[in-house]
Amino acid sequence: MRTFDEKAGGLLRLSDPVMLRATEALTRAGIPYIGPGAAVLRLCYDKLAATQRVAGAGIECPAGGRSFPLIVKPRRGSDSLGVRVLRHGPIPRGDDRLVQELVVGMELTVAVLHDLVGTPLRIVLPEGTPYSFARKYLLRPRREPIPNALSVRVRDTAARIAKILGVDWAARVDFIYDQRRDRICFLECDAAPMLGAGSAFADSLLTAGVARDEQLRLILGACS
Repeated sequence: MRTFDEKAGGLLRLSDPVMLRATEALTRAGIPYIGPGAAVLRLCYDKLAATQRVAGAGIECPAGGRSFPLIVKPRRGSDSLGVRVLRHGPIPRGDDRLVQELVVGMELTVAVLHDLVGTPLRIVLPEGTPYSFARKYLLRPRREPIPNALSVRVRDTAARIAKILGVDWAARVDFIYDQRRDRICFLECDAAPMLGAGSAFADSLLTAGVARDEQLRLILGACS
């Protein structure tokens, strides 16, 4: 098996701001690569634009917040960098911040790879605790499958979101499930997710029965 298809170019995986600039530059230059399309990455990188697109299609998202407690996050970026809970004080203003209601519930994540949707996994955190960058990559909580009826709903919603946002490669879709109101709320679509073994993306597919070698074949677009 070849490690990549020569016609597609090499695998592109960089830090998010650099990744966005690189995909745009490669697209303008007509240079092939393996990774998300520039337009998809630009849309998903902008949390406000992505949320508005998803909400406009009738999928529930956290409402814009004006009553405490609130979640404040950078408008652009991924991986929960800069996410914080605001319980009092002035509400941040400006085009570079997204302020939303704090939805308390189960943090969920699910992988999408081309037409495949993985098994939704619960991030085992106390409800109300933000799934921050540090918790995603440094202090990793356990992940576990969720009840089947809810899993089907989350998978179907993730598949819809991937189509709405035009996902054309790999993505990780994050939700929060408010059990009291039976709400599945879209949080983020990372169109350039961490792909390595042990990542939430890889584990979601593995739990769905997609072996690691098959994951890599689909990620790289490799040929036998």
